[in-house]
Amino acid sequence: MDDLDDLDRRILAALHVNGRASWTDIAQLLGISTTTVARRAQHLMGAGLARVAVLPHLEHEGPIHVFLVRLTCAPGSQLRVAGLLAKNPDIRYVTIVTGGYDIVFELVAPKHRDLYSMLVDYVHSVPGAQQSNADLVLHTYKVSYDWSVPVLGEKAAPFALHRPVHTCERGHLDDVDREVLAALREDGRASFQSVGRRLGISESTARRRLESMLDRGCASVTTFIPAAALGYEAEILLWLTVEPSMQESVAERLAGERGVRMIASTLGQASLVCEVIVPTTADLHHFTSRTLAAVPGIHSWTAGVQVLTVKRGFLMVPWAESRIAAALTPAGLPA
Repeated sequence: MDDLDDLDRRILAALHVNGRASWTDIAQLLGISTTTVARRAQHLMGAGLARVAVLPHLEHEGPIHVFLVRLTCAPGSQLRVAGLLAKNPDIRYVTIVTGGYDIVFELVAPKHRDLYSMLVDYVHSVPGAQQSNADLVLHTYKVSYDWSVPVLGEKAAPFALHRPVHTCERGHLDDVDREVLAALREDGRASFQSVGRRLGISESTARRRLESMLDRGCASVTTFIPAAALGYEAEILLWLTVEPSMQESVAERLAGERGVRMIASTLGQASLVCEVIVPTTADLHHFTSRTLAAVPGIHSWTAGVQVLTVKRGFLMVPWAESRIAAALTPAGLPA
């Protein structure tokens, strides 16, 4: 990441806000040639600094419970534990953090599943896992995909993908929809021609199916990039203790901050959990000492720095793969 220049970062930011934008559209946004964009972007993705995926709405298969779990690990086992957790298909997100816990992960449990086996038996069967604390997510107020817009400037706002609220019934996707999503899960930039050829459907059918799912909020185009690749110094998870009667107002106030990537209410000691991504430590100091301090209703907060994100959107992020493989292999575990 130290070798990236300003153009690399702007290309990554453009992919972050619109992962299926054509090289021509990105070139016009940045004021450079299409050839340069294509060459640089393909190199960046090949180096594991970006991954584009098309992902279904979280409840596309029916009702779910979502738990945020904080976990302590045996000394030196954090990477190995994170890698083993990332292999679990029910776990959407895994990150290694500082503070009182070593790992935070998000478990998505269909409501018919046995929670004891998923949250207790499974978690404590992972070698190196120790104490855990699971909080039920009650409501998500915000998940933002535009925290990188400052790298491009405000002219990028119209370029970003529109992300509508999910508007159709659960379980509405048919087999063809699921096949299109599966084809675009690993490569969210795959052409409609290649998707149609792979599935035995026409290019126009593949295009129409995806556009319909995106328009209804049934699926979203998501680009995973490490914040550090854009020069951002701080990725933070905050647990906020809030006056119960003011929880909604606090969440709505913080949701208006661009650096707040996610905010949700939880059933636990903390009322709200918040992910913050800001350019510098000085910006983080401003956020904690001024932004949080100025919001009525916040009693206290604890935080952890995300030192390595391993999994997002049910997918292993490419920049963590080699570290995780190295951590698992010496222990005789499958990489």
